[in-house]
Amino acid sequence: MATDFKALKQDLTRRMDSALDTLKREFAGLRTGRANPALLEPVRVTAYGSEMPLPQVGTIAVPEARMITVQVWDRSLVHAVVIAIRDCGLGLNPAADGQLVRVPIPQLTGERRIELAKAAHRYAESARVAVRGVRRDGMDQCKALLKKSEIGEDDEKHWIEEVQKLTDAYVHRIDEALAEKEREIKQV
Repeated sequence: MATDFKALKQDLTRRMDSALDTLKREFAGLRTGRANPALLEPVRVTAYGSEMPLPQVGTIAVPEARMITVQVWDRSLVHAVVIAIRDCGLGLNPAADGQLVRVPIPQLTGERRIELAKAAHRYAESARVAVRGVRRDGMDQCKALLKKSEIGEDDEKHWIEEVQKLTDAYVHRIDEALAEKEREIKQV
């Protein structure tokens, strides 16, 4: 039975690590100062009847310090890319030039820093929700094992406590990553 919990814990840890990695990638896109292609990687574009990550519809490049360009592969998607970038919540104002979308990066004002901090909070909350979803799955698995009489009530209670401890540890790591990103954003 201990092996069953070990396997469950490894699966939950792997899935929570994935949520944390996603958060770190999204935070990487919230660069302050210079333009960075990672800034646009989390942007989702409505294309071909579904939502697609921006890197799957065009090439992101940084030709100069305060400019990001997106070379859209399909001319019919240029307008969708412009809308997606404008609506992503980063305060960017893209302009289309044929199949090339130019995205000037504004100077960081106090207002812009507040917008970036809000975006960081949204990303962190999404990661917390993902971790809580993994916790819910773990607890459901524990309850299912109890229902099948594969574990006893004491084991179930212990496993659920362990799943909660794991969840609390990951939420704490998310909060630490958010605090670090906020310090970086607010640094003048």
